[in-house]
Amino acid sequence: MREGEFLLSDLKADTLRLILGDQLNGRHSWFRAPDEHVLYVMMELRQETVYVRHHIQKVLAFFAAMRAFAHELRQDGHRLHYVTLDDASNSGHLTENLLQLIRRWRIKRFEYLLPDEFRLDQQLRRFCESLPIETSAVDTEHFLSSRESVQEYFGGKQHYRMESFYRTMRRRTAVLMQGDQPMGGRWNFDIENRHRYDGAAPVPAPLCFENDVSHLRELLEQEKISTMGETGDRLIWPINRQQSLALLDYFIDVSLPYFGTFQDAMKQDQWSLFHSRLSFSLNTKMLHPMEVIDRATAAWAQHQETITLPQVEGFVRQILGWREYMRGVYWARMPELARMNFFEHRRPLPHYYWDGRTKMNCLKRVIEQSLHKAYAHHIQRLMVTGNFALLAGIDPDALDAWYLGIYIDAIEWVEITNTRGMSQFADGGLIASKPYVSSANYIHKMSDYCQNCHYDRNAKFGERACPFNSLYWHFYDRHRPKLAKNPRIGMLYRTWDRMADSARQAIRQQAEQYLQDIERL
Repeated sequence: MREGEFLLSDLKADTLRLILGDQLNGRHSWFRAPDEHVLYVMMELRQETVYVRHHIQKVLAFFAAMRAFAHELRQDGHRLHYVTLDDASNSGHLTENLLQLIRRWRIKRFEYLLPDEFRLDQQLRRFCESLPIETSAVDTEHFLSSRESVQEYFGGKQHYRMESFYRTMRRRTAVLMQGDQPMGGRWNFDIENRHRYDGAAPVPAPLCFENDVSHLRELLEQEKISTMGETGDRLIWPINRQQSLALLDYFIDVSLPYFGTFQDAMKQDQWSLFHSRLSFSLNTKMLHPMEVIDRATAAWAQHQETITLPQVEGFVRQILGWREYMRGVYWARMPELARMNFFEHRRPLPHYYWDGRTKMNCLKRVIEQSLHKAYAHHIQRLMVTGNFALLAGIDPDALDAWYLGIYIDAIEWVEITNTRGMSQFADGGLIASKPYVSSANYIHKMSDYCQNCHYDRNAKFGERACPFNSLYWHFYDRHRPKLAKNPRIGMLYRTWDRMADSARQAIRQQAEQYLQDIERL
């Protein structure tokens, strides 16, 4: 009999409680004290490994973290049944497994923590409606705002803007506030958070862990789970609360003094720079957002000579502002959000998103890093891989699946809102006030990628002209009917109209040729 399995005669539980793989919150009120009448269940499900093709490190990290959490619950005296991927009774399907267990143990009540993904929310709602026993759903006690907060805040407005929501969250939580006014007299210091890395501050070596996942890797191979990306037998990502807290401490002590200044910077030989890399720990709920915020603000209060307000505010904005806002947008606009395609883009994702084999050095570096580490920071995602996909007219469905699969922290509630909204403008401006696209100029300004590139960042057309340049102007030219009235884009169209006819035609021809040859760029 495996650890966590019970003889029917030994089981007194009449309540079954489900814990999903991103609900590893040991401080939830469910776990205040063991209850012999409650049986918890966790499952490694094939359905969660195949709805998109995931990075192997992502699957390993989730399974390793789930197993570690299950062990901790048992150590604390809770009764827990853990269904491994290779369990003979594991159907691979969430509700089929649950029904089997409910019948097996003659369960009288089923409870679950509210899922953060719409598809799981719907699946469990339908399942509960079909059961002849009592059921209930409980809040995860993780987020700082409700599912409905964004919808209630913006009401029937056509545009949701993060900045006003962020200010409301600051007031509500009293984070970085003096009474009803922001510390420093400003709500955000974004203008100070856009610097290219200048080499003045030494980049700290990333804190990486040595978690042995060889047994899990063998399990995935045995069960023929299709994945992408690279890994060894040692996983660098945190898989429990202790490691997550260590990563938080390391960020506060070593990286926070420079985080805000260089949060948008990119450097080809530095995959982590000054970023916290806490998103996996946060999104699996091993860390609570407020404890992370409190640690950062306390460090600033104690060390203002080394940690300035722009550093800590930039970090707080990502968690208290952007993270909460994205989650609220997700629940306000699903499931229609997943169908939005404002520009009607339909082009397939080029092969180099899967293998990194492209002559465009920025894409090559970011994609190779993503395949190797299951990680890229927000500007690498937004202004390199996302930027090119939007300029090239890639189908947002294909890009959604890629982002959701490749990144360690990608759970749909945060991934799809960033992809459809911020990255691809597929929502038509619900989130962003204009498309986030750029020519090579921005990438050169914020990185050193252009230094070793096959293409010439200064050329709009001609031999070896950077594809970002002609595609940038071509994007605005072909979408002029939809974008011309946007007040934030007017100057760009005036610049385009002032170009000589011959230059505009050369740019169009260059872009169209690149789009025809997109697989060979």
